[in-house]
Amino acid sequence: MDGNIIVTYKILCKADLNRDVSLVDLLSNEKVMKAIKSEFAKGLRNIELSTVDENASLKISTIKDVHTLEVLKDDFADILTLAEEDATTKKLFKKDCDRVELVNIETLVV
Repeated sequence: MDGNIIVTYKILCKADLNRDVSLVDLLSNEKVMKAIKSEFAKGLRNIELSTVDENASLKISTIKDVHTLEVLKDDFADILTLAEEDATTKKLFKKDCDRVELVNIETLVV
């Protein structure tokens, strides 16, 4: 079967941040509460912060550039290796940045 695959990937580093913080934990932090109150309830007294959804969370992660690579459909099994080779060729690997995360794989039929 003819066609190509567009591979989208990111470069991962050891210092990258990828953390979920529950809204309950966030609202229980005194500094966060003061900042929210001073921004959204300036000059008001007896204000309480609460959440409707106890399971709600905030995701904190490092912003990453997305890179693309086009390969043949026959190379599907080697996509990760080819993405790593592409990153090496483009000199995207830096100090403590030596891993690749596949973001999307899109098939193009020719």
